[in-house]
Amino acid sequence: MEYRRMGRTGLKVSEVCLGTMTFGHSTEEDEAARQVDLAFDAGVNFFDTADGYGSGASEEMLGRALKGRRRDAIVATKFFNPMGPGPNESGMSRVRIMQAIDDSLTRLQMDHVDLYYIHHVDTQTPLDEMLRALEDLVRQGKVRYTACSNYQAWRLSEAMWISDSKGWSRFECYQPQYSLVVRDIEQEIIPLCELKGLGVVAWSPLGGGFLSGKYRPGERTLEGARSDEGWAYPQRYFASNADETLHVLLDVAAELGRSPAQVALRWLLERPAMTSVIVGARKLDQLRDNLGASGWRLEGDALARLNEVSHLPDRYPEAMEKNMHERRNDAVDMPSLAGEA
Repeated sequence: MEYRRMGRTGLKVSEVCLGTMTFGHSTEEDEAARQVDLAFDAGVNFFDTADGYGSGASEEMLGRALKGRRRDAIVATKFFNPMGPGPNESGMSRVRIMQAIDDSLTRLQMDHVDLYYIHHVDTQTPLDEMLRALEDLVRQGKVRYTACSNYQAWRLSEAMWISDSKGWSRFECYQPQYSLVVRDIEQEIIPLCELKGLGVVAWSPLGGGFLSGKYRPGERTLEGARSDEGWAYPQRYFASNADETLHVLLDVAAELGRSPAQVALRWLLERPAMTSVIVGARKLDQLRDNLGASGWRLEGDALARLNEVSHLPDRYPEAMEKNMHERRNDAVDMPSLAGEA
């Protein structure tokens, strides 16, 4: 297992992170414990959950599975989603944050979390209110690092500017949806994360299972899968070339003697700025296969083919400006400059 720095920090996490969204939904207690054991055996030290997963059951099950091994685990959780019927039981207000962290720590049976994400965008609360509350949690020792998920580039940039200008702890990690069939973040968000030194931890790196090898080009639903249940299946975000990408992925995987899931995950881990990919599984065999994405490199023709088939068309202004360096370099040979000193 490879360990990577979380952005500019000194924190090191495994390049594969065990996601626990299925805990309490389609993964029972004993199976969850076996998954955590297998993850540790493979060298995983990074575990991801959220208060809203299973209405708190995921945090509870993860906490029990980590009992006695807390020092060996980097634990991330999230807040935003409604956890009750009250008007202040969701979002990112100061009241909500202070309540949410205490509730999460109780469920996890821990005195702190290592990484605390705002899960979604709350347009009803000022950023500085949320960021000051998160700063207080860091100072209180309940949170080691703060982070966000699903933020637009401008909102992420504004949040970091507020934190920097006030001397508060700033976001050190960004968690986006990212996969061979969802590459939208590459134009604005990835360059921003590289510029500002944020770690990037991808959710749904297999497109909700679409890239796992279970599907064939043209298929969008399978009986008994997430797509059949309509649960956590991000089909609406898939690029228009998703079937072509899946076709090449299946070919490359067969040529390499690897599973499609391993190749799809490894492709993501070769991308710029990537820190870790979150893999979740209903069954132990699925997790065991996903863990095979670590410990090897995807290079050469296989990597080039996957890059090419899944690449999205550049949008404005990138489509117009990406080659402007050539115009500037060519200026020294412009005819209008001929004969001038």
